Amino acid sequence: MTAGRFPEATFVRSAASHRDFPREGLPEVVLAGRSNVGKSSLINRLVGQKDLARTSSTPGKTQTINFYRLSLAHRSFFLVDLPGYGYARVAKHVTGQWRKLIEAYFKDRSNVALVIHLVDLRIAPSRLDLELQRWLDEIGVPRLLVATKSDKLSASDQASQLRVFAETFEGGPVVAVSARTGQGCREIWKQIEQATS
Repeated sequence: MTAGRFPEATFVRSAASHRDFPREGLPEVVLAGRSNVGKSSLINRLVGQKDLARTSSTPGKTQTINFYRLSLAHRSFFLVDLPGYGYARVAKHVTGQWRKLIEAYFKDRSNVALVIHLVDLRIAPSRLDLELQRWLDEIGVPRLLVATKSDKLSASDQASQLRVFAETFEGGPVVAVSARTGQGCREIWKQIEQATS
């Protein structure tokens, strides 16, 4: 985000298979994380819109990959919202479909510029969080670990939790972010701009 300006942002499509993926070849910034981690709320905060990404009261409901086109300072890229993982009430066959869809996405896309790996700052990293980190490292895509819902914790608790996440993931800095207050969003934008320039 340049000088306080929000990007022009539009919803492009929801993809249920690789055949539905856009083919423009633009850089893609991917948001990935467990169900109910706050991806939709963060997208809306980052682009300065209240309802570009629809939030759901039913975790695990979204089972498609959502593509948003963002334009800012003479460049465009896709913001890609992957369906959340790890919600217990989602049937096993749906979980299997999710894995196939996500694997198809990363296999098909050579233009992924950055993966923003979202974790809930209030909750200890799960097995699935760590599996995603290892998988992203294996396929060699740049990633940024972002801990959401920081406004739910005091400053001292935030600092303590951030140390835990940094030690657990061993992959560079962890950005604490709040979709409600905007904390951390400027740092996320710095990383996005570097990745897509």
